[in-house]
Amino acid sequence: MRKIAVLILLFIGFNGISQSNNALLEHYKAYYKEMRLQGDINGVISSLTHLNVLSPSKERRDTLAFVYMNNSQHMQALNTIGIEKKADDSDLAVQVKAVSLKALNQPKRALEHFEALFTRNPSAYLAYELADLKIQTGDNDGASTNIEYGIANAKDDQKYAFYERQQPYEVPLKAAFHHLKGLVIFNKDKNNIDGAVAAIDEALKIDPNFNLASLSKQALESRKEKPEGQE
Repeated sequence: MRKIAVLILLFIGFNGISQSNNALLEHYKAYYKEMRLQGDINGVISSLTHLNVLSPSKERRDTLAFVYMNNSQHMQALNTIGIEKKADDSDLAVQVKAVSLKALNQPKRALEHFEALFTRNPSAYLAYELADLKIQTGDNDGASTNIEYGIANAKDDQKYAFYERQQPYEVPLKAAFHHLKGLVIFNKDKNNIDGAVAAIDEALKIDPNFNLASLSKQALESRKEKPEGQE
């Protein structure tokens, strides 16, 4: 009889814990929904964290990492899902790893995740990210391939944002590719300043207010104007 009584007490205890967890789960689901409606990012992060503790799932973890990324909390995003390349990662997880690693100035690590995204779903935007990262890591031939893809596939209404000025601005994506093309031409042959400037001029034809392209052109022309042998 004593054993039966103990078993009954254990059953009641486990049942109570289960009901308590279910109640908490429903509470945080409602809390998450309300925080999303209010646009409260900290509340969204808090509710998703609690939901992940109460009922862990890959989807919730990826969503939490994505929210961190969108809130520029890139280290927290990567701490949530890691930085390793995994074949079974969702597209969302790969995007978070790529964007956050790039933001944390880890171009080589970011590159492999952008490559994975491009393999899954090629786009002109991804081609731009790949070209930009490959220029940073010294792969000018690889960058050229992505640039040519981007110039051929970028739509006239697609824009890309730049932040080198105090006020961010957007330019047509195709113009951004022509700017990168000029940089690659120069990287491959430091004496081919005219070729590099010609490519950047194509960018400025598309958008004369493309500030970064104007700065690059000025820098290249200033090199050309220096006396021979002077850096």
